[in-house]
Order: sequence, then structure tokens, then C-alpha cells
Amino acid sequence: MIVKLKNVVKLMRPHQYVKNLFIFLPLFFDGQITDLELLKEALLAFIAFSFTASSIYILNDYLDIAADLQHPAKKHRPLASGLISKKEAILLFIAFLAIGIVLISIQNTYALYVLLAYVALNIAYCFVLKHVAILDITVIAIGFVLRLFIGSFVTGVPLSKWIVIMTFLLALFLALAKRRDDVLHFLDTGAKMRKVIDGYNLKLIDAGMMIMASTVIVTYILYTTSTEVIARIQNEYLYLTSFFVILGILRYSQLSLLENNSGSPSKIILTDRFLILTILAWVFSFVWIIYLNNNS
Repeated sequence: MIVKLKNVVKLMRPHQYVKNLFIFLPLFFDGQITDLELLKEALLAFIAFSFTASSIYILNDYLDIAADLQHPAKKHRPLASGLISKKEAILLFIAFLAIGIVLISIQNTYALYVLLAYVALNIAYCFVLKHVAILDITVIAIGFVLRLFIGSFVTGVPLSKWIVIMTFLLALFLALAKRRDDVLHFLDTGAKMRKVIDGYNLKLIDAGMMIMASTVIVTYILYTTSTEVIARIQNEYLYLTSFFVILGILRYSQLSLLENNSGSPSKIILTDRFLILTILAWVFSFVWIIYLNNNS
């Protein structure tokens, strides 16, 4: 029973829930993360979205069993290894999807619509769109943006256009890095993890990553120096946090382009000490400027 439960948890991919923290960003960037009532709403949305995302991961694993068996790491996933049966996977998919939809419907109708859009988009991704180059990473990036909108709707905090643009660009950067790992695996073994690999090569991906990295940095600097943001937070020193954004982008680029380690962005962010310290430094500096040292 314990072994089965461990495999169910592994199938849910809880390490991927770090992506769902984007639901809290509207609150964080608006200086309202300390509002306990709004934080409670964001937390409930986080839980609902996590169950929904897990249902999509299960569907994706179900459809990718044959491909995962060719991958040195993914072949050990519960479905590919046979530790979880296909019937059990279908039941878990339905159950988690239902839990997510019910929880979010209690909170906000617009958030429910966004969640349903996320589900529809990702089902299309699992069956068709993940096989279409460029569209596959675009869907992933849109998923991050939808998380922002859910966070905005459940808390009632307006969503900044800067945050939406930065999130989309950063997600594209991470998605390209992930595809780079698939291309490297193909070059090393000759085994195609995904049909979409035919639409990518290292030159295209490396160029795309550099473009996305550059635009993320420029957009963040424009955000921190915009008169609109400075007037709202009444502090002109937010631009100092851009140092840590630049360091984080450079470190992730180093891991991907130099060390060829970008297969799982979530695991990298949770395990790489340099990135962890950089993210913590960014959070601390942002909190200090917005929450602790506000001139208002």
C-alpha cells in the first residue's frame, strides 16, 4: 500500500508544483502578499491548480509510455515502468481533474474559465500540439501566463502587463532549454524522445534561448524603471533587483549550454545551490524594497 502510494505521488509530479507559485505573483508584485485573506485565496487556487496540473501530467505520461521507455530516466516513471496500471492512471486523471475544477469553481467564475482553458489547451497539447515545433513551447509558456490570471482573478488584484510579458518570455526560455535536452539525447543516442525534435536543432534552440534571455532582462529592467511602477510602490530602487535576475538567467544558461543540464527546470531550480541563493536574494531584495523599506 505504501509503495503504491509513493508511485501515485511520483505520478503526480509534486516537484512541478513550483511552477504553480506563479499564482502568487500578482499578490507579491502588488505588495499585498501579507494580506492573509487574499493569501488564503491564492493558496486554495494553488492547491486546485496543482491537482489539475497533476491530471494533465498523468494524461501526458499515459500517452508517452512508448517514448518514455526510450529515455534513460523517464523509463522509470510509474506508468512506463508498469508500477501504475493504465486503468489506475485513467481513474486518477479523472479524480484529480474533478478535484481541481470543483475547488476553483468555489472561488471565482473567471478563474474557473481560465482553468478550463488551461485543461483544454493542454489536452490539445498532449494529443497534437506537442508534436508541432514552436507551438509546443508556446503552449507551455501560455500555461504560465494562465497561472498569473488565475492568481489575479481569485484575489482581485489587477495583473500588470509587465508581469505577463516577463512570465511569457521566461517560460519560453525554460521551455527551449528543456527541448535542448531532448535534442542532445537524440544526438547522443539516435532515439527521438519526441516527434517534434525534427523541428529543432541546437543552433535554433541556442539562438532562441539567447533572444529570450535578453528580452526577459530588458523587460524586467523596463518594469523596474517605469514611472508607473515607481509611482505605485513609491520607491525608485526596485531596479537594483535586476542584478539577481541577470545572475539567475546567466546561471541557468550556463547549466543548459555548458553543462547540458536542462531536462527538468523544476528540479534544477530546487537543487542548484547557485540558483537557489540567487532566487532567495532576489526575493529578499524585492521584499525589502516593496514591503520593508517603502517610503509611503
